[in-house]
Amino acid sequence: MNLKKLIGQLHLWLGLGSGIIVFIVSITGAIFAFEKEIQDITQPYRFVRVQNMPILKPSILKSKAMMALPNKSLHSIEYLPEGRAVKATFYSASPFYYHLMYIDPYTGKVLHTLDETKNFFFIIKYLHYCLLLPINIGQPIVAISTLVFVIMLITGIVLWWPKNKAAAKQRFWFNWRQGLKWKRKNYDLHNILGFYASSIALIMAITGLVWGFEWFRAAYYNLASGGDTYPQYYSPISDTTKTSNLSLDQKIDWAYAQTHKENPQAQMLEVHIPEKKSDAISCVNSNSSDVYWKNDFVYYDQHTLEEIPVKHIYGRLKDASYADLLQRMNYDIHVGAIFGLKGKILAFGISLLCASLPVTGFLIWWGRKKKAQKEGAKSITLFKLKRFDPAI
Repeated sequence: MNLKKLIGQLHLWLGLGSGIIVFIVSITGAIFAFEKEIQDITQPYRFVRVQNMPILKPSILKSKAMMALPNKSLHSIEYLPEGRAVKATFYSASPFYYHLMYIDPYTGKVLHTLDETKNFFFIIKYLHYCLLLPINIGQPIVAISTLVFVIMLITGIVLWWPKNKAAAKQRFWFNWRQGLKWKRKNYDLHNILGFYASSIALIMAITGLVWGFEWFRAAYYNLASGGDTYPQYYSPISDTTKTSNLSLDQKIDWAYAQTHKENPQAQMLEVHIPEKKSDAISCVNSNSSDVYWKNDFVYYDQHTLEEIPVKHIYGRLKDASYADLLQRMNYDIHVGAIFGLKGKILAFGISLLCASLPVTGFLIWWGRKKKAQKEGAKSITLFKLKRFDPAI
């Protein structure tokens, strides 16, 4: 068996083994590309009428939110661009719950409370990430399938690559002349669409692997940084030996005001509420509410209100290295948001093409299998006939 046939067998059996997972991950990825746009259309409570009055402080919104949803832990208060509701997030890992509350920032009126675990896009996200299985089971399955898909794309390009100029004519575009069998059309769909999608699909798969395997993320960061070790995330700690005369509400109001003072043009400003005395008050702000990589993370000691510097990638944007920025951009690259609406449209289209590859690939294999079975049956019949009639 020569090298190309060996690559062909590898491409075939890896594809048959991972095809269903790749199809699910690709379809859910396509759906998730326009999460924000679809939710803006279908969830009117995300918007408020702009009024000629100041917006409420986070302490007041915190009080309104906790009165509307008692016995739940308030995680953060997030201010969004003018004309949008404030978003309060209630989250706990154990017992697990995840609620989003939308509040009018001018009046404090609770507009809507949503159990995020029952949200369509939350389900799609977890189907994409771990097939709705327990994370410790489903996530490795998706990660391994994504790694297999990368190998499939590379081996597919090797198999596709034309031997000469004459062969190249039928590799770059379709030639669906009248009377051409559907098997050939399906073959062209698999090969030609696969080739044109391969470069973007590789980028989407590689950014997916950054979350899939810690060793891959570490190697990715090491390569981008020129040899540095990936800095693991940790939560900054407040100095519990210090005391303050200010209440927690006064402290989070101060943190909000300080962050807003530093960046008055921020399109998003989020204040995380500390749950324990050792937690820091973290504030996130950005000049864009459409991407995540531009987020500026600032942490304050909740007792002294002094800024706590961090040594991981989720610190101040100005302090981020090239490798840090690449890690921060990973989600935005993965979903196409890094290039705005055009990028999302591209990610949507490529995801659909990726979903089609396991289908067209399976049909190619099935057609060849049926053909081999028919030829085998004919050979057996001919052999039997020759036993009774040597003249045949």
